[in-house]
Amino acid sequence: MLRRDMSADHSCHDEAGFGLVELMITMALVGMLSVTFFVFFRSSLFNYLDLQKDASGFTELNRQVSRVSNVLRGTTEVVAADANELTVYAYFYPSDVYVSHLRYYVATIGAKKQLKATLTPMTANPPIGSQITAQTREFIVIDDLYQPSGGALFTYLNASGNAILLPIAELSTIKGMRVALAIKTVAAGGGDQTVQLQVSLRNKKTNL
Repeated sequence: MLRRDMSADHSCHDEAGFGLVELMITMALVGMLSVTFFVFFRSSLFNYLDLQKDASGFTELNRQVSRVSNVLRGTTEVVAADANELTVYAYFYPSDVYVSHLRYYVATIGAKKQLKATLTPMTANPPIGSQITAQTREFIVIDDLYQPSGGALFTYLNASGNAILLPIAELSTIKGMRVALAIKTVAAGGGDQTVQLQVSLRNKKTNL
């Protein structure tokens, strides 16, 4: 009878010990799963935030390209043309009676680039009018401009729609322009994304 009771007690201790081992294994598995879930959740969250940032930047890029292109559609004369600088006479606002002298250019401020525009209204359309320099205004079109290596803001097109090589000796051959802006994406390893819009210079006068 005494032997039977000791055997029963020993069995109870074995069962208790086995339950503790199970608990420790379960806790270890839960810990591993929790870490895995956290790493996955953290990675997914950061990817989502990167995608949101890229989408926001791309939307703003579209807006700025459309804004510049809409102004350039009102060009009546090209004064100077380069890859990253353009001077034209154009209708800046839809309500303008006369064109304005408009210059787009890239300014470098420290390590940062900006796309700027200088606008000077005219007393009348060229060749009669003159610039009202006292009313000259400067705008920051893009505060932090990103340009890929070898990228150009402006590409100039001839009557056939082909790109004209720079420098352009005869500005009257410019019949259209292509405006290109880019951002550097951060999602999925990053990369360059460019928005381009082609403009036909329908208002361009050939007798100025």
